[in-house]
Amino acid sequence: MHRAPVTVAVTRFEDIVARGLRSLIDEDENLQLVVSGVPHGELDLMLELHRPQVAIINFGSLTNATELRDLHRAYPETRLVVLANRPTIAECRQMLAFGATACLAKSTEARDVLHAIHLASRGLHVLPPALLDGRDAAGPDLLTPREAEVLELLQGGRSNAEIAQTLHVGIETVRTHARRIYRKLGVRTRRELRARA
Repeated sequence: MHRAPVTVAVTRFEDIVARGLRSLIDEDENLQLVVSGVPHGELDLMLELHRPQVAIINFGSLTNATELRDLHRAYPETRLVVLANRPTIAECRQMLAFGATACLAKSTEARDVLHAIHLASRGLHVLPPALLDGRDAAGPDLLTPREAEVLELLQGGRSNAEIAQTLHVGIETVRTHARRIYRKLGVRTRRELRARA
């Protein structure tokens, strides 16, 4: 039984990265490139029109991680693969918590990018090698959806009381979420957290 190829859309990347991605996808008979070079401002429209199974997004084009969360919520059937220059473990964790299926460095080997696309198309999360090779002893401790909401509000400069009121929870619950977020993202203060936004 022959399966239909996985449909893939690619946002705008630097020329060499864009060419490499197009070439990789074109050479794989199990993948079909439906659109490439999509500017950041047209991302929503592209996802609406083409409904790709996998969208490869340039991390550098995102204004903040909440954009990724909003895309994931609006198009849950499209798997989001984020490529970044040198993503930190904290950035990858945040991207995964906000709806990315994979977070990889642009320097990732071609076969690994292809592997990530195929795994993502099946809904499997792809973790960056740093989370798998022991450099991060804590392991892939992802943020929960509620922690992701608290993170967004913390990065927006909201106080614990304001967050508690917004989310209809107690202040101590917000403090607990904040401590867990700090631990998972490897920061100690709100200032550090906002600096990583």
